[in-house]
Amino acid sequence: MTDPLDALRDPIRPVAPDPAFARALRTRLERALLDIPEEPVTATLETGSDVRLHSLTPYLAVLDARAAVAFYVDAFGARRRDEPIVMPDGRVGHVEVTLGDSVLMMADEYPEMGLLAPRTRGGPSQSLRLEVPDPDAVVAAAVAAGARLERPVTDSPYGRGGTVVDPSGHRWMVSREAPVVRPGDVVYASLWTVDAERARRFYTAALGWSVSGGADGELHVDGGPGLGISGGQPRATTMLCYRVSDVDAAVVLVRAAGGTAGDPEDRPYGRVADGVDDQGIPFALVAGDAAAGGPAAAGLTYVEFRVPDAGRARAFYGTVLGWGFEPGAEEGYWHPTVAGGGFPSPMAGLVGGHAEASVVPGFGVPDTAAALAAVRASGGTADGPVGGDHDTGSPCTDDQGAPFALVRR
Repeated sequence: MTDPLDALRDPIRPVAPDPAFARALRTRLERALLDIPEEPVTATLETGSDVRLHSLTPYLAVLDARAAVAFYVDAFGARRRDEPIVMPDGRVGHVEVTLGDSVLMMADEYPEMGLLAPRTRGGPSQSLRLEVPDPDAVVAAAVAAGARLERPVTDSPYGRGGTVVDPSGHRWMVSREAPVVRPGDVVYASLWTVDAERARRFYTAALGWSVSGGADGELHVDGGPGLGISGGQPRATTMLCYRVSDVDAAVVLVRAAGGTAGDPEDRPYGRVADGVDDQGIPFALVAGDAAAGGPAAAGLTYVEFRVPDAGRARAFYGTVLGWGFEPGAEEGYWHPTVAGGGFPSPMAGLVGGHAEASVVPGFGVPDTAAALAAVRASGGTADGPVGGDHDTGSPCTDDQGAPFALVRR
């Protein structure tokens, strides 16, 4: 029997969803699917520390544990980890500091147990390698804090570093590993600007760069292979050159993904192709042994992709470079990842909703307040420090209106 009220009911008519609601829902679903949960804190963490014990932890006998802790704090930037355990006779039986992502344990000498510092024994029997971003600065700080310089900082095929012997006689190899460039990493970055000479004067005054002319007509920032300034461009952006395994194959992917790319060419530094993505960001692709540098000059530490459509950008760079993407804590913000895990070098962020696509560089500085003042004094603009999940630093513009950011390193 039919319900007589059926005649009074309106038929169900599908309606198109609100575009803003659809975009927000898609973003929430993507974040939920791609979000990687944090590892739970385990018993290897101690109160007041965010560093877990690794498989191997150095445990040193030192001449004076209290003085040794102060030395490692001053020389290597160590952090104190809980209070020392003091024995009835006044000697320190155990104390810890953290160095980067590792724990260093130490105690005073205990001759009755055969535990003696290297100076007491007559010299070190091992070396400790300390990985740091700036070995020159750390070695200088160690010497100022009382270490003996054994080998000055130099470059080598396996990185840059020097060796010091601390007051207890332990030998430290303070090093920065030679970069391992993976497909999807940036090996060169060019600041595109209208007036290259004006940009040279600004960044020299504001950030202390040393810039020289190149045979290719591009200005090169001294101090590393990775950064240049290119004038005569229609607008400000940063052109990034990515390492790929096969340039010819990557060009095919660029065109299939909706971008444009020129035919590959063999140049002294590798096989190269220039391209533009499907939203107007210029880039280059390079393969070869000479593509093993990196944007180390001038402290390029972060790049931010600002695009109209973040979904299209993720699809394009995922296809061409094999990037994956992790959602940031801020809605609509994404961090690229390279094949095999980890972030590309330098780290990057991607955000949509911009009228014009561009790449904004972030430069590491030791003193943000001083750098902000220098930017303003040189004719640029600078906002105060800005926090956030992606920590893009303090937004600035140069004296031609090109955006960049300062990030404390």
